Amino acid sequence: MNAEPMRVELADPGATALFAEDVALALRPGDCLCLSGDLGAGKSTFARALIRAMADDADLEAPSPTFTLVQTYPLRLPLAHIDLYRIGSADELDELGLDDALAEGAALIEWPEKALERLPEERIMMRFDGLGDSRSLSISAPPGFAARLERSRAARRFLGQSGLAEAARRHLQGDASSRSYETIRRAWRDPVILMNAPRQPDGPPIRDGLPYSQIAHLAEDVVPFVAIATWLRAQGFAAPEILAQDLDQGFLLIENLGADGILDHEGRPDPERYGVAIDCLALLHSKHPPATLPVDGRLHAVPAYDARAMQIEVELLTDWYLPWRRGAPVSEDERAEYLALWRDLFARLGCAEPALVLRDYHSPNLIWRQDRLGLDRLGIIDFQDAMIGPSAYDVASLCQDARVTVTEDLAGQLVERYLSARAAQNPDFDQEKFREAYAIMAAQRAAKILGIFVRLKQRDGKPGYLRHLPRIEAYITASLAHPVLQPLRFWFAKAGIGAPES
Repeated sequence: MNAEPMRVELADPGATALFAEDVALALRPGDCLCLSGDLGAGKSTFARALIRAMADDADLEAPSPTFTLVQTYPLRLPLAHIDLYRIGSADELDELGLDDALAEGAALIEWPEKALERLPEERIMMRFDGLGDSRSLSISAPPGFAARLERSRAARRFLGQSGLAEAARRHLQGDASSRSYETIRRAWRDPVILMNAPRQPDGPPIRDGLPYSQIAHLAEDVVPFVAIATWLRAQGFAAPEILAQDLDQGFLLIENLGADGILDHEGRPDPERYGVAIDCLALLHSKHPPATLPVDGRLHAVPAYDARAMQIEVELLTDWYLPWRRGAPVSEDERAEYLALWRDLFARLGCAEPALVLRDYHSPNLIWRQDRLGLDRLGIIDFQDAMIGPSAYDVASLCQDARVTVTEDLAGQLVERYLSARAAQNPDFDQEKFREAYAIMAAQRAAKILGIFVRLKQRDGKPGYLRHLPRIEAYITASLAHPVLQPLRFWFAKAGIGAPES
């Protein structure tokens, strides 16, 4: 069932091009976008603008497929541009590969009237009317796309309120959450970043009347990002400046820190850049973590990374990873033993040094700024889930990067560099307690990620994360070698993970 029809007025070709950008950013795999209207009503103009926006190429020819019938574009979201004007029968649609196109990406269809009975029921219909430069659109779409398009248009309105109504919007990235990011190109000025993070409704209660997000202390809106970014900048770290914000709608316009990461040209960890990243952590952990932070008349209470949050994260291994790996559910006795072992380990963390834990301090979220000096060379993003917890967690996050292999030699060098810096700051810094906390938090983090990556595949249809599992399995095996983790190592061995029990 389609949502209520939407009317859009486009005053000129420029408005048509901007609306095409908004539509492009709303498209997802499986979307079938059908353009109808008289000759000269603007369908081809809109189609060409949409394709150029998706390709990020203003000069792309994007010819009309009137004679070829199909023109494919292998873009971030694969797109098939189909023109049905010349087909003689709706049956010819089978030969054009529409089903395959929708399985992998989206389709843009002109003259859909020629084969309406063969098009998906969940199609998006756009009717173009008008002559000259002005266009009037009537849009009938399934609720899912209608909501995405309205969100995209809300982002355009937010940009307009920031003086960027006609700025070019280009997809930058999405992640495993609902957040997405765009590059916003401004005339004669450096580009900036739009963070699109709609507030997420709480999921179903799973324990003590609370949903997973509240137990694990996951950010549900943009307020934590603004709070932590402001605090980090005040402490001298290179977090992005907040240029404009709509806290209620979940839109932020933030500084673009750059595009160069901390990996080398072959995609491996760059020792110099990783060294600066560990130096930033050493300095961060020398500072007293903030309990509350003001944000535009509100107060963000930085949550504690407590045992309850840690436990629900390690349960992801027995809920998702282990049943997937073994092809059978985990027994209640096996699960109870696993959780009891973790409870003992979490109790040991009561003496661990507390610090602001950024939580996703690894290569995708660290930006190298070659033209800067000192620690300002490292830009830091994606810290909205920050908590106060064991300082060892972020060190483990960097040294056991989930998406790129950090060798044991490099990880060892980084840990030693960190320990030397902390000892220089504070002669009473307890290195042995840190090493113990590091082993516990590294294993906890790896257990969580193994479960998350399998869940992304099985629940969310994102199998690409499975390629990282061997790396995470190697990390957790290395962490379990610490003597304090021996009982857990025996449990993993009995479960068929890691080295055999000794």
